[in-house]
Amino acid sequence: MNQMLIGIAIAAALALGLPMGRAQAQASQEGGLAADAAVTPARISALVETMQIDKMLVVMRQEGLDYGKTLNADMMGGNAGAGWTTRLEAIYDTDALRRRIEAAMQRLYSEDAGTLADVEAFFGAAQGQKILSLEVEARRAMLDSATKDAAELAAQRMVENKDPRLDLLRRFAEVNDLLEMNVAGAMTSNLAFYQGLAAEGAFGKELTEKQMLSDVWNQEPQVRADSEKWLNTFLALAYRPLSDADLGAYIAFSETPAGQRLNTVLFSAFDEAFRQVSFDLGRAAARQMQGNDI
Repeated sequence: MNQMLIGIAIAAALALGLPMGRAQAQASQEGGLAADAAVTPARISALVETMQIDKMLVVMRQEGLDYGKTLNADMMGGNAGAGWTTRLEAIYDTDALRRRIEAAMQRLYSEDAGTLADVEAFFGAAQGQKILSLEVEARRAMLDSATKDAAELAAQRMVENKDPRLDLLRRFAEVNDLLEMNVAGAMTSNLAFYQGLAAEGAFGKELTEKQMLSDVWNQEPQVRADSEKWLNTFLALAYRPLSDADLGAYIAFSETPAGQRLNTVLFSAFDEAFRQVSFDLGRAAARQMQGNDI
């Protein structure tokens, strides 16, 4: 299943006590109106644009289409036809994914809008945009197997050589709880895939929720190992162009309430969206194996 890694760029100015940006200064002068403004669909949509989530979804869509080819080979004997490809394209429709993510983000930030202005201020600035672009480009680069293999080797060499940058990367992962959240997201997706298969009778007989949960938990050690390897590779590749100062600033903001809330909102929103993707994928796979129209 796709890795989540939604610890997308969080900010630094507030945590480091740096001068306020223009948006933050204006909000202060106006009595904090920006922080207290209503969390409207338009505001969340603008945040999604600023955070380059559309660009990330394009990459995740391609990851999903590639995973669909793996399912074809592993579960369908490589015999799935054009209908399978059409169904995959519908399941990984980026417009639908964005709508689900925006709806979840609006709901979650409506419960706690106080930190949103800090996030908006940073992501509209050059540092935030640079970090986001690096994350998107690294994930896109890892679509190429040769590039991914080289990145994995480079990350391993960093460990072997005790590269000082590892301390910063590990701290970033710890502050944002990236490993645990990615493992949890992958496990949730795996369960949803099982549930989709079961909904279409793929197991030939009723499979209880307890049995599905047991099977999924049996996969946990491998999921954790795969997630940790992927995460280490991605972080090393994505943040390689960043200076230690920029990465340190990014980590510092991650520790603030605004950074922590953003991380929680993003993981929750993407988890909701891709849980449905996994369920739909399971249903489609079951129908394909049974020879039904999809």
